[in-house]
Amino acid sequence: MAYYKKQKIKGKWYPRSVTVGRPADIDEVAQRLSSRSTVSRGDTYAVLAELGGVLSELMNEGRSVRLEGVGTFYLTCNSSGQGVDTPEEVGPDQIRAAKVRFIPEYSRGQRGQVTKRTLVSPHLFWTDVEEKLK
Repeated sequence: MAYYKKQKIKGKWYPRSVTVGRPADIDEVAQRLSSRSTVSRGDTYAVLAELGGVLSELMNEGRSVRLEGVGTFYLTCNSSGQGVDTPEEVGPDQIRAAKVRFIPEYSRGQRGQVTKRTLVSPHLFWTDVEEKLK
């Protein structure tokens, strides 16, 4: 079940998604993954604990990383200043920040429309968070 709250913007009301409770941690993810497979919770935990480092290594090599059923991770950078006048002046000293971007996996139909998003359940049910608190 997903939650929303009511938010007023420029005189109109809209639903805004909210998260509740504590974030799921690596232990919970490992437990749930192991219950869906033949791999132990400990083995699953060990793999998940190393996942960030492996993703970092691959992206540091200039590659994107696609995890089937999850999506694609890749790096972007932000530059400082106003830019330079010629391509020869462009260099790494202009880069002020690197960010990891993520595109969730999805499928498209014959007409190009998105037909499936793997991280969005087809059984998603929205509830007003204020109802949960009552």
